[in-house]
Amino acid sequence: MDIKEIKKLKVGEVLTNVNIKKYTTYHAGGIATCLVIPKDVDKLIVLLKYLKENNIKHKILGNGSNLIFSDSLYDGVLIKLDKLDKLEITGNKIVVGAGYNLIKLAIKTANLSLTGLEFASGIPGTIGGAVFMNAGAYNSDMGYFVQKVKVLTPSYEIKTLTNKEMDFHYRSSFLQKNRDYVCLEATLLLRHGKKETILEVIRDRKERRIQSQPLEYPSAGSVFRNPEGMYAGKLIEDIGYKGKRKGDAMVSLKHANFIVNVGNASGDDIKALILEIKEKVKEEYNVDLKVEQEFVE
Repeated sequence: MDIKEIKKLKVGEVLTNVNIKKYTTYHAGGIATCLVIPKDVDKLIVLLKYLKENNIKHKILGNGSNLIFSDSLYDGVLIKLDKLDKLEITGNKIVVGAGYNLIKLAIKTANLSLTGLEFASGIPGTIGGAVFMNAGAYNSDMGYFVQKVKVLTPSYEIKTLTNKEMDFHYRSSFLQKNRDYVCLEATLLLRHGKKETILEVIRDRKERRIQSQPLEYPSAGSVFRNPEGMYAGKLIEDIGYKGKRKGDAMVSLKHANFIVNVGNASGDDIKALILEIKEKVKEEYNVDLKVEQEFVE
């Protein structure tokens, strides 16, 4: 990969030999050869065309809140869509860029007396990442409020997908099954409500998170999806894995479905611990836990 050629494209900011720890909520991972922040959608298209034509490995990052990078070199290009951060609010309709911060949007809409995104006030992701994952909490998720999504297709066309076409399900969407598509922008429809009530819900949930989740350590939230009618955290607790460690990766003592970085955990330690838990739960209960987080080599 020729970094000089990438810089010649003039698509935006180009960083080299990037420490991945700075870009993931686990604060773990090795070095990436290159990270690019495109100026706009047109520059993103130029970059993606170049990378695909030259068979260069690449990945789009949101807030890095669901990714576990290995500690070996990521010899490719990481792409951050931070500049795709437009926000237009008209009544109860929100048009927001993929790079916009989800928590920031949840707080902003709450202060405008718009209800719906209270569940998202503690999810440290971007809009693009939240749409991709169909992020959710408290029995709600993005699929309830996303009206349509503007995407970039594998043939570099900009297309709009309806809520139905996005095929939202529990922690799943069309984009997860069609990874050559890129979320550029989402249109959300919220409801009008009472500002004081909305902010009170957000405060209450923040308090509950502080009490029940290990927010004092780097993590990526829930590691496993809850199997139907069961709780992943309870299964992990029942196999005696609360507090289990591999290096500085540890199953949280506060919530067993969280793995936390208690020092200088490596991505490989985190991955090994996750796979061990998955295997033990399968052995003990014949339940195949589904990992919510993504391993990146």
